[in-house]
Amino acid sequence: MIKVKNLTKRYGQHMAVNNISFNVSDGEIVGFLGPNGAGKTTTMNIITGYISATGGEAAINGHDILDEPEQAKASIGYLPEQPPVYGDMTVDEYLGFVADIKKVAPQYKEKMLNEIKDTVKVSDMSRRLIKNLSKGYRQRVGLAQAMVGLPKVLILDEPTVGLDPKQIIEMRDVITRLGKSHTIMLSSHILQEVSAVCDRVIIISKGKIVASDTPERLSHVLTHGNKMLARIKGERNKIQEALASNPVVTTVEFQGSREPGTCEVVLSGGEQIDVREPIFNCMAKNNLPILMLKSLDLTLEEIFLQVTTGTGTSDSEGSVSYDSNNQ
Repeated sequence: MIKVKNLTKRYGQHMAVNNISFNVSDGEIVGFLGPNGAGKTTTMNIITGYISATGGEAAINGHDILDEPEQAKASIGYLPEQPPVYGDMTVDEYLGFVADIKKVAPQYKEKMLNEIKDTVKVSDMSRRLIKNLSKGYRQRVGLAQAMVGLPKVLILDEPTVGLDPKQIIEMRDVITRLGKSHTIMLSSHILQEVSAVCDRVIIISKGKIVASDTPERLSHVLTHGNKMLARIKGERNKIQEALASNPVVTTVEFQGSREPGTCEVVLSGGEQIDVREPIFNCMAKNNLPILMLKSLDLTLEEIFLQVTTGTGTSDSEGSVSYDSNNQ
């Protein structure tokens, strides 16, 4: 549905977007993440046709944004970081204006706008001037304008910026519902929201893609799938001595105690080694009962920090490579 190939954008000597490629499939909700100045908004502006690229290609629903701009833009609904609303219009006047610009057929216009207002929950504000609405409602009106014309693709740049926690939850619910009938690409600094609604994340840093996958698979790659948290009953020195004798376990980090007479231990082994069975056998042999053993997944925040501040680079869609000396 969205295809970006070798996309580049240069401002003088500054390379804002550096030869990036990715695809977003039909029906996906993809989070587009990165630090400030990483190139997120520039990429979104190119995809939507708002600015031109220095090089490369961007296509929406099979239509190149440069060669077939009208067909490509007809498939896009765009909510920029600052909603493009007119404060002196009522909500109905503004959405009607947007529908006319998008050439919505008159016989479908009223029904479509009513359905969109119901979806984003602004029906009660239909006759209110936009300038008198709260930040949250203006954001919803901005989302409503992106949905006018029923585009197949929604591109949302910071859709929850400036909203309070209740409004963020409501916006998240709206985006989740929209994901059932639209392809969505969204940018956000609120990583918990991205984790909650997105099928996949693309992380960009300094104009380059440094990771692209589901948060779960990125966590597996970064921890090599073998980092475990164990709660072991016994004295710390005995546990430490037993683990030191096991060649499979390469790192041991004690985290204190959650229960009397136990130790919380973070364990990991060599790459591609499943440490669960060796740990179990080692503890059983030394009469040290394991009360809990679970995989220790990284949060999206931890993944984000690791790939944007480390030496991660992306070799291809869905893969992440790292300098092992930096792990």
